[in-house]
Amino acid sequence: MSLALALPTRRDESWRYSDLEAVASVWPIRAPERIEVAPGEEIARVIVQDAAPDAVAIHDYAVVLGAGARATFHILNTGGRLGRVTIDVTLHEGAHFELGGAMLGGGDQTLEIVTTMRHIEPHATSNQVVRSVLGGRATGSYLGKVAVARHAQKTDASQSVKAMLLARTATANAKPELEIYADDVKCAHGATVGELDASALFYLMSRGIAPAEAKALLLRGFIADVFDGVTDDAARERLEAAASAALERML
Repeated sequence: MSLALALPTRRDESWRYSDLEAVASVWPIRAPERIEVAPGEEIARVIVQDAAPDAVAIHDYAVVLGAGARATFHILNTGGRLGRVTIDVTLHEGAHFELGGAMLGGGDQTLEIVTTMRHIEPHATSNQVVRSVLGGRATGSYLGKVAVARHAQKTDASQSVKAMLLARTATANAKPELEIYADDVKCAHGATVGELDASALFYLMSRGIAPAEAKALLLRGFIADVFDGVTDDAARERLEAAASAALERML
C-alpha cells in the first residue's frame, strides 16, 4: 500500500481551506485510487461520502481517460468532521469527463471537493456541476482546476458552482481555475453564493406547506441537477435517501 507522506500546509493551495488538524489525525493517507478507462470505453461511478459525524474521510481518485473514453462521477459529500473527495483526471484525445457533485453540511463540518482536469490532447471535453448547502458553522469548499496543454486544441471545459447558505455563520469557498496554453479552446466557469429565495419560501408556505418542508423542497430542487444522468436506479435511490437525510439534519 503506497502512502502520501508529506503533511499538507496552508501553502498547499488544494488544502487552503481544509481542517488540517483533522487531516493530521489520519495522516499519512493512502495514495489515490487509480482508474484507467481504455480508449472508447465508458464508466460511471457513484460516491456517497456519509461517514460518522466524528470521522475524517478522505477519498482520492486519479482517472486516466484514453482516446474517446468517457467517465461520469456523481458525488454526494455529506459526512464526517472532515469529508474530502479529490479527483485528478487526465484526458486524451476526444475523451469526456462529467462530474455532478453535492456537499451538504452543518454544525462544524468541513466538506471539500477538489478536482483537476488535465486536457493533454485535442478535442477532449469536461463538465463539472457542483452544488453546496451549508448551515451552522460548516465550511464547504470547491477547488477546481482546468489545465489545457499547448497542443490540446478544441478543448471544451465548463464549471458551474453554486452554494446556498442557511446561516450567516456558514462559509462557502469556490475557486474555479483555468490554466490555458492552447489558443483554440472553449472554457468557462461560474460561481455564486446565495440564500434561500424568501419569496419562493413564502409562496410555498402560503399554500399550506410547513416551513421545514418548504425549505426542504427548495433545497432538493437546488441540488437536483447534480444527480441528472444517474441511470442506475439503486444508486439514484441511495443518493436521494442520503441527501434527504442530510437535509433533515440541517433543518
